[in-house]
Amino acid sequence: MVALVNEANASTLPPLGEHFLEGKRRLTESEIEILKKTNRNIDSTWQNVWVDKDFFNADLIQNCEILGFLVIGKLRKINLKYHDLLLAAGLYNSYLENLILGDDNVVRNVSYFSNYRTSSRVILFNIQEISCTVHSKFGNGIVKDGEPESNRIWIGVGNENDNRAILAFEDMIPADAYLWSRYREDTELLECFKTLVEACNNKKCDTMGFIGSDSVIKNTTLLKDAKIGECAYIKGAFKLKNITILSSADEPSQIGEGVELVNGIVGFGSRIFYQAVAVRFVIGRNCQLKYGARLLNSVLGDNSTVSCCEILNNLIFPFHEQHHNSSFLIAATVCGQSNVASGATIGSNHNSRSPDGEMFAGRGFWPGLCSDFKHNSKFASFTLVSKGSYQNELNITYPFSLVASNGPDKPISIIPAYWFLYNMYAIARNNAKFQSRDKRVIKRQHIETNPLAPDSIQEVVQAVERIIELTARYLLERKDERVLFAKNDEERLQFAKDFLHQNPKADFKLQDLQCQKKFGAVILKPVKAYKEYRKILKYFAASTLLDYCAIRHIPSLNRREIIRISQLPLYTRWLNVGGQVIPEEKIKELFVLIKNHSLNSWAEVHGFYDNCDDYYMTYKVAYATYILEFLYSKPICEFLEEDFDDIINDVTAVSDEMYDAAIGSRKKDYDDYFRKITFRNEEEFQAVLGTIDSNQFLNDMKPRTAEFDKRLGKLFVDLC
Repeated sequence: MVALVNEANASTLPPLGEHFLEGKRRLTESEIEILKKTNRNIDSTWQNVWVDKDFFNADLIQNCEILGFLVIGKLRKINLKYHDLLLAAGLYNSYLENLILGDDNVVRNVSYFSNYRTSSRVILFNIQEISCTVHSKFGNGIVKDGEPESNRIWIGVGNENDNRAILAFEDMIPADAYLWSRYREDTELLECFKTLVEACNNKKCDTMGFIGSDSVIKNTTLLKDAKIGECAYIKGAFKLKNITILSSADEPSQIGEGVELVNGIVGFGSRIFYQAVAVRFVIGRNCQLKYGARLLNSVLGDNSTVSCCEILNNLIFPFHEQHHNSSFLIAATVCGQSNVASGATIGSNHNSRSPDGEMFAGRGFWPGLCSDFKHNSKFASFTLVSKGSYQNELNITYPFSLVASNGPDKPISIIPAYWFLYNMYAIARNNAKFQSRDKRVIKRQHIETNPLAPDSIQEVVQAVERIIELTARYLLERKDERVLFAKNDEERLQFAKDFLHQNPKADFKLQDLQCQKKFGAVILKPVKAYKEYRKILKYFAASTLLDYCAIRHIPSLNRREIIRISQLPLYTRWLNVGGQVIPEEKIKELFVLIKNHSLNSWAEVHGFYDNCDDYYMTYKVAYATYILEFLYSKPICEFLEEDFDDIINDVTAVSDEMYDAAIGSRKKDYDDYFRKITFRNEEEFQAVLGTIDSNQFLNDMKPRTAEFDKRLGKLFVDLC
């Protein structure tokens, strides 16, 4: 029902703070006369209008209706230009209510403009409504005085039943969302997270909307309860309600045609266009949402692009790519550096009567065209899933693997270490590719882009142990005497390990019933995978030790450095926390600090992440030596010259294989007959696709590989 309000009581805002009136004055009688009669403006009293003491031109306010108070900064006869839009500063043909305007604003054809504060050089042109309620939260998950708890807006990430729901806040990064959504059994911790969100909430119902300096908003229908940063560009938006758009001169954000954003936060430097819709969301830095994409109840990490598809109840880490109209993703946590192909329907069906299923995918998840998965499923880092309909729950524990369907009611096939065996170019290019795509100026969320990092390496260790275990079962089924008459499990596993080492060309298959519900999986090429995994572990360890030497400004390791490394804290369990790899023990330490109130703001929590990043190399180098000791089953201080030679030989082979395989896999794109059939001749082919010699990544990779091999040859010379 529409209520009647007396004009004298139209303004519900509290009295203005004195700082808003510094350098301001009331209108003179002559100015009021110009505004009323010459310029056809309407105000009942003209007593609540304040203008700049030195720079005010009454001719620049025309045909406006004014209600409540109006504070105007400098208003001079100048033009503001943005791209092809050129407008004179001033207030024209608009309804103005309870406003504080900065210097040299353009407000033209704004049908309803209420309860806002603007900064300098703001352009508002052809807008139906800009308004702000006094209890607005700008997308943050807070409540104001007098409001019921039911007014609080939660984001139901990772689970359609909201059982992992989190609260948005302006500085949220994926690391925060991950910790909040995963550790649900710790009710004290969850309450502390909520308290941290409320820490900056004064609860007063005195809120005004805000538009930052040098922002441009034009041809927009509704802007309500919005906080807009500086240098933002909004054109043709349909509805922007209860949101924060973070924007700066270095990282300007843009909102385009037909966009609808409700109850959320848009990160710095993000671009949202062409009928995209987001409701209950947090979008990170340097993201794109476009071409009708729908982002609902989700958090999208930095440097991600989503178009033409639906994302519902998801937590997505940085560097996520998802395109094409037929693909969608429901109730999942995806750990970034991922690419969802066209037609992939992830979580589209449920295995119970309740929509409580979930999916969890490690870094580098890449489902193939038209593949579909059921809840609950889980994927190790850098899992490539081929096209197919996967009718049962999956638990893929082999990183860098290829998964293939063999049809309904059959085991799936898995090739562990597939990326290193058959697609080395993609792995070799991975780190450089993501670093080049990172356009953030301020990198609040730390992101590990190297495929070989402690989070994926710990999965490799687990995969190696699993292959040994399954090989022991295989040998037992074949009634191998060494395994059959082993004294205990430890001896049985050692025999299986020896078999894998002593039979490098053995070709057999293993059965892993844990990888798919009901029908399990067939593990192909286990010996090759085992050997490749071991080389990967050595490569990680050696490259980490080389990085350590570079930081220490030493050409090689020596006994003193080995002792120093042995005294560092060793962490063997790692988490991908929103894109940053952190030891699990450090996260437990963080939780203690939060619960005992040693950390009392999200800024301080982010400082803890920063500290972990500062010591990341320290944590990694201790883990690297642990990996070598795991592989050789003895302390590194007991390594012999032949052990170091073995490491160097294997790591050099991996390094050279990376380059040679990268060249080979890329060269196929230029030599393949079918690649050329659409071209008239070789000249047209090269004009369109270039030559392998023009591939800058490969050109840079060759000297890097040579330098790596050279440094590697010196790494252990002082230990031999």
